[in-house]
This record gives sequence, structure tokens and C-alpha cells, in this order.
Amino acid sequence: MKESFKLANIEMIYFIPIFLVVVIATYMGVLPKGMIGALPLMILLGAILNYIGDNTPIVKDYLGGGPIVIIFASAAFVYYKILPDYSIKIISNFMKGESFLDFYIAALITGSILGMSRSLLIKAAIKYLPVIIGGVIFSILLTGLFGFILGYGFQKSVFYIAIPIMGGGMGAGAVPLAQIFGQALKKEPKELLSIMVPAVAMGNALAIVIGGLLDKLGKKYPTLTGNGKLLKSQENIHVEKESEFKLSFENLGVGLIIATFFFVLGSLLSKFIKIHPYALMIISVAIAKSIGIIKYEYEQCAAQWFKFVMMTFTPALLVGIGVAYTSLKEVIEAFSPIYLILVFTTVVGAVIGTAIMGHLLGFYVIEGSITAGLCMANMGGTGDVAVLSASHRMELMPFSQISSRIGGAFMLLLTSLLINIIF
Repeated sequence: MKESFKLANIEMIYFIPIFLVVVIATYMGVLPKGMIGALPLMILLGAILNYIGDNTPIVKDYLGGGPIVIIFASAAFVYYKILPDYSIKIISNFMKGESFLDFYIAALITGSILGMSRSLLIKAAIKYLPVIIGGVIFSILLTGLFGFILGYGFQKSVFYIAIPIMGGGMGAGAVPLAQIFGQALKKEPKELLSIMVPAVAMGNALAIVIGGLLDKLGKKYPTLTGNGKLLKSQENIHVEKESEFKLSFENLGVGLIIATFFFVLGSLLSKFIKIHPYALMIISVAIAKSIGIIKYEYEQCAAQWFKFVMMTFTPALLVGIGVAYTSLKEVIEAFSPIYLILVFTTVVGAVIGTAIMGHLLGFYVIEGSITAGLCMANMGGTGDVAVLSASHRMELMPFSQISSRIGGAFMLLLTSLLINIIF
């Protein structure tokens, strides 16, 4: 018997009336505030847009499929005022004020680290930073060179386009960079942000597209990819078995507690150590995994919670990224041929640099380029989710977060040193 068509794992006979009720409530202005209103709207929109993206020719094969359609269609709903302002505020507040993005990423980081092989974690981390640095250097030099050739200027290309794109997103990248540049150049940070923000937004969009293309490249040339495995030697590393550990509601509850605990711990530590809470969360989970202080059963609870959150909430989260974090207006206003070329050279340079360095250090080219390259060039946590979703490699979230957070912090430090030397 043929299985009936479903969206969000719900048959159409139920999905359609549920969707209609939510849409009517949205346009009548009675959609409940907070999670109870935001989630159903985001889940239902995400399911529809994901299906469209995954079944549209060219888009599904070359542009990342569902994830990229969800993000940019949602951003278009805001730009063209298809969604009422009331619902946009509910979704934006849920993503930012109520920290749904943090909730999602906490589950992914904690569960994916605790669920991976201990020996893999240690071996990969030691080699990972040199791969990031290789990508950053190649990206900056390539963009500076093209900027010089095209008349945009070497320094302007590097400091206004390349470094902001590679700097860890908006809040942890472009905004503090504008403060650093403003002080050194005696300019208003807002003036500098008008140049940097579109670069970051366009770089993020391009990183998502290239993530989908790299996934396609890996399918055509299997030797370039580990299909989600980062190291070529990973097959020889003992991977902990979880098949004997059964899924249960109780385990999901334990996983929720562990994930949120580590996020709180990262936030607490950031009060004493001036590093982003995500980075401190990653370090805390990695240390706990490396020294084996968490019981194996609890590690698997966190891994199960991570898989549940990823499978259930990813399309909804991508809607939130499109609505709350992606501005089509900024991208459109910044568009020019030279500007676009320099954004392109920055992102592609990051991919090429990490591919070369990663290959030399025993990383798979595709996975190394995605995590250490594209996840340095995107918009932090939101970009990581979108890029990994487009490339179908969500299991690499811990390494992408190392790029976005620790790599982003490294870029701020590097920029502070360079600008004092140059200017």
C-alpha cells in the first residue's frame, strides 16, 4: 500500500486544516505571542518551503535545496511584507529574545560532541586550527589582490570585505570590527557597518550556496568526501556504539538537561573569561568528553536529544533565520559587480585555502572546506546551521562552531593587531 503524502510528518487531511487555522490566526492578529505562536507558524512554513526546495530542479541539485529556499523565501516574506508585522515580531522575539537559536545550537553542540568518538575529537581538534588559519590567509590575500587589480584597493578590500566576512558573523564579527576600525580610522562605526554588513550578508548567502555545491561535488567525486567524516583516518578510529542504547522519552529529558546545563555553564564562564559563551560551551563539552567524566548513558541521552531537535526543528529554525537575521534590503543595496566579485573571492578563497591545508593534514577536502572554510565565512551560528543543512552534514556542527566562535575570536584579535600596525 502506497504511503500517503506528508508534510512535517503529517498527512494532508490533517496538515491543511492545521495550516489554515494558523494562517488565519496570523493575519487576524491573534497568533499567540512567544513559543506557542511562533513554533507552529515556523514549523508549517518550514515544511512547505523545504518540500518546494527539495523538489525544484537546479535548486535541489546545485543551490542547497530546501534550506536555501526556506531562508530566502522567509526573508522575502519580510521584505515584500507578505507576513504581517505582528507575526514577524513574534518570530524575531522567539529567535532572539527567547533564544530559540541558542536552544537549538546547545542541543547540537552538546549532543554531537558527547556522541562522537573520544579519540576522533582529540585528533581532529589538534589539526583543526591550522586548517582555519590556512583558509583565512588565502582568502584575505586573494581578495586583497583582486581588490587591487579592480581598483577597489588592497586595504579596503581586506578590511571592509574579507575580514568582516571571515570574522564570525554580525554580533561577534562585523559590529566589534566596526568599533575597532572606527577608533583606528577616526570614523563613525555606523558608516563602516553600512559597508561591512552587506558583505557579511552576501558572504553568508554565497556560503550556503557553495555548501550545496560542495555536497554535489562530493557525490560526483567520492574520493573528496568522507560523507560527514572529517578525517581520512577516521575509519580506523574506534567509534562508540549506540545501537544498544534504546531511545526513550526519559532519555530525551536527560539530554535536554545536559544540553541546557552546558549552555548555562558557558554563559557563566563568559563572565570571568572574555570569550563568547558558545566557545566556552564547546571547550567545556570537549573537556568533559576528553577526560570521560560523564557517564556513557548520559552522553547517549545528549546525542539522542540532539538528533530529535535536529530532525524536528531544523526547518522551523531556518524560517527564523530568514525572518530575523537575513535582510534582502541590505544585500540588494550593496550589489555591484566589483563588490560581488570581492565577496566571491573571499568565500571561494576560504574554501580553496582550507581544502589545501586540510588535505595536507589528513582532512577530507569537502568536509574540511565546509567546516573550516564556509563556516568561517558565514554569519556565525545561524550561518552554520544553514550551511551544514544545505550540505547535508549537520553532524559536523561542533567543528563549524569552533570556526564561528573560536575562529571568529581569533579574527578579532588578528584584526586588532593588523590595524594598529598598518594604520
